[in-house]
Amino acid sequence: MTALNTGGRLTAPAAPSLARRRTTRRRAGLAGYLFVSGYAILLIAFGIFPTLYAVYLSLTNDRGQFAGLNQFITVVQDYRFGPAFSNILIYLVMWLVILVALTVVVAVILRSRMKPRLSAVFRFLFYIPGALAGVASVLVWMFMLDPGVSPISGLLNALGYGTFSQVIAPQNLPVIFVFIAFWTGAGGWIVVMYGALNNIPDEILEAARMDGAGPWMSAWFIQIPMISKWIAYMTILAFAAGTQLFIEPQLLQAASLGRLNPTWSPNQLAYVLAFQFGNFNEAAAVSIFLLVIGLVGAGILVTRSGLFKADNE
Repeated sequence: MTALNTGGRLTAPAAPSLARRRTTRRRAGLAGYLFVSGYAILLIAFGIFPTLYAVYLSLTNDRGQFAGLNQFITVVQDYRFGPAFSNILIYLVMWLVILVALTVVVAVILRSRMKPRLSAVFRFLFYIPGALAGVASVLVWMFMLDPGVSPISGLLNALGYGTFSQVIAPQNLPVIFVFIAFWTGAGGWIVVMYGALNNIPDEILEAARMDGAGPWMSAWFIQIPMISKWIAYMTILAFAAGTQLFIEPQLLQAASLGRLNPTWSPNQLAYVLAFQFGNFNEAAAVSIFLLVIGLVGAGILVTRSGLFKADNE
């Protein structure tokens, strides 16, 4: 709008006052703080505060006296510490290799080699197992792994497993946990990788085809490098979740009527120390070990992959 000045000429409207602009910016800033406040409160209450409390417990004894690194030394010298962390290391290596390789390959196939409607059907089918809660998925797999009632009992018998106890023998546990984790978690990551591949401009893929690149060369030299940050992001979250393995070995241990090791994973060891022996200080030390491993692993992946670097840097 315009206005008439005293000379009868049209003039531009007056600019908003400085006070009004400051009020607008203040309201926008307040809205932003309110938007993130819910998550921030939950993060402090259930993330930061418990972590700080675990650090406090790990550095004190049961009387609240400062004990330095004594709790960590005691935990490391525990005969159950080494096997628990060795078990989780074997599981993590198998889990991460299989997860990254298969999810990326499947996503590339769905994106490049299938019609959109058929691809959507498969993505939906892959995602369905992820709708099951952790306990429910383990119960399903306990049913599948029992040769007496499993629909794949013929395959289990052919592999030499006639009883449930034989299937869940200690040497088989890492493989079993990888199957469970992949079945429940891979579908969601396939959908994420598929979405990341959709962000690649079709012009780039068309140029590669014109230069003679086949589907697999295009995937290896163009598609996978262009979604490397998404792959790193998936690996970080899968690594963090893998170190926290608890429900699966705990339920299998209960189903085996105590024949399996109750401290198979570090989280199980921390649980036994805290709730069977009442030693929350040593349990906190185990949790700090897991925290440090997770932070170091995430730090290496972030720095090597440039996850937080902008594309134009």
